Amino acid sequence: MSREPQDDLPQDEFAEEEDALPGPEPVPEHAQAAPGALKAGIEVIQQFAKHLPNRPGVYRMFDRAGEVLYVGKAKSLKNRVTSYARGMAHTNAVARMIAETANMEFVTTGTETEALLLESNLIKQLRPRYNVLLRDDKSFPYILLTGDHAAPAILKHRGSRQRKGDYFGPFASVWAVTRTIDALQKAFLIRTCSDSFYENRTRPCLLYQIKRCAAPCTGEISIPDYQALAGQARDFLSGRSSAVKQLLSARMQEAAEALEFEKAARYRDRLAALSAVQAGQDINTQGVEEADVFAIDEQAGQFCVEIFFFRNHQNWGNRALFPRADRSLSPSEVLASVVAQFYDDKPPPRLVLLSHPVEEIALIAEALSARAGRKVEVANPKRGERADLMAHAVKNAREALSRKLADNAGQSALLAALGAAFGMESGPRRVEVYDNSHIMGTNAVGGMVVAGPDGFVKNQYRTFNISTDTIAGDDFGMMREVLTRRFARLAKEAAPAADEESVAGSNPARATKLKDPDAFPSRPDLVIVDGGKGQFEAARRIMAELGAADIPLVAIAKGSDRNAMRETFHMAGREPFKLQPRDPALYFIQRLRDEAHRFAIGTHRARRKRETMKNPLDEIPGIGPSRKRALLLHFGTVKAIQRAKLDDLMRTPGVNAATARAVHDFFHDA
Repeated sequence: MSREPQDDLPQDEFAEEEDALPGPEPVPEHAQAAPGALKAGIEVIQQFAKHLPNRPGVYRMFDRAGEVLYVGKAKSLKNRVTSYARGMAHTNAVARMIAETANMEFVTTGTETEALLLESNLIKQLRPRYNVLLRDDKSFPYILLTGDHAAPAILKHRGSRQRKGDYFGPFASVWAVTRTIDALQKAFLIRTCSDSFYENRTRPCLLYQIKRCAAPCTGEISIPDYQALAGQARDFLSGRSSAVKQLLSARMQEAAEALEFEKAARYRDRLAALSAVQAGQDINTQGVEEADVFAIDEQAGQFCVEIFFFRNHQNWGNRALFPRADRSLSPSEVLASVVAQFYDDKPPPRLVLLSHPVEEIALIAEALSARAGRKVEVANPKRGERADLMAHAVKNAREALSRKLADNAGQSALLAALGAAFGMESGPRRVEVYDNSHIMGTNAVGGMVVAGPDGFVKNQYRTFNISTDTIAGDDFGMMREVLTRRFARLAKEAAPAADEESVAGSNPARATKLKDPDAFPSRPDLVIVDGGKGQFEAARRIMAELGAADIPLVAIAKGSDRNAMRETFHMAGREPFKLQPRDPALYFIQRLRDEAHRFAIGTHRARRKRETMKNPLDEIPGIGPSRKRALLLHFGTVKAIQRAKLDDLMRTPGVNAATARAVHDFFHDA
């Protein structure tokens, strides 16, 4: 989020816990923007500032290539933008941003609150280089109690909330959701099956037998009684847990007094399940019913934001986020930026607690209240239970950042050892490992895993479905196909980058951006293939043909005895060699190879399962789920459909004459 002119500092990218922590800054902090470029940027900003109103709004700064550099909000657009054009009292980061600015765009708003909401939305959409970016590639899970069926189901949910029902969350992990749903099944006997499964039941499933579901599907409980159970579950998740527990306790007592001991025992078990939900947390609160707790810690110029979620007086888990921010920013500024963007696609709770005082805390509270449609309190607690919660969150943030820094240092050491083992001048930043998986050539797939300074980079993994043109069982041919597709695509991606560098011309700031050393590279520094000399030669020829001969290539052969610690390595210009059994680089290589094997065989099994479960009707053009269902309901099996005459197919409810003829021709004209 933007701040007052005197301390309006751009910020860098924001990553989640599983993403890489930053290495060196993209441009050293002491680096100065080129005087000519800075002057040109100031002139551009001055031209826009002349015609701006003294009204709230959002501004965007663009470079020469049209990429968004920064999105900011302002109480007065004229005053804020004019502050950039003064050419003095700017940090180096702001000066670099000004030097790159070639164009600006503006949107006026009615209030500063509207500007803050629009700013957070644009930052998520445009992902500017100089803003804090809250990357939500892993969304938070919720519990959904469906509202579009007479018998509501309780389900795990991620993503957009298009289905009608009540959403409870967020939870920090799927494990927390699973545990809570498991306990709620015991307490309220709510179904977890899909609607299609529900509609096709003729007898209760196993969950009814083990007392996890009331089985409304087969009439074991009436719909009104089941809806009452669903209402109790809704009340419990909404914070009215005491009333629900009192109701169950009263009914248990009534059953016991009526000597209905089995019924009383069922109520006792349901109460125990509810107690397990509330007591199964690391921290529970008495005075804080619904809150998100944000704590930030800084070490060695890096930041960690730890978020705890409290709902219904229960701790629903925590997650650590790692922002990449300019070192000149204070923890309060980074924290304000995170909070402003975090709720762009999430409903805020009634209370948001911050570990540091934030200048625009009232504005953030007003913006969150406008988004939620109710009052949201934002506070920096100093005493009492809230302060105790914050102290615990700060401790977790400190420990998470320490672990991340230690892991990052250890991974860097392993990459350095790997580079030394293979005669590289320095440790590789991007390592790609390839493996193939198939059974007698069928359902063949190739897998590529990627490792970097922060471990395995799973969002860079790729799978390659081997074409049927490759001879079954030809491992060399499979490797050639995989590497050809990979490096041909890499060559295409490299061509536009070269064009951008030529467009950048004499713009030093633009050239620096294109060569950002902190960005994870798309081109590998080391390629490892699983196999012996044959795979190595096939891979080397393909890489040479596609302009990647300069990338070090290594093939790992297990040897005839296939014993670990005795792998043979093949490289260009060297005789086959082995590493010492206790060499850390050897352990690291084994981890890389095992991960590639796991990924390839897992993808192969998934493809094989899809092929095994494939329905011949799926291959007929014009046959969708509805018509396939109609055919199967009418004939019972695919074999019966295959034997059916055209007249019989035409008499199928929901199937027209053209579809019937297409099905008949598919099975009889082969």
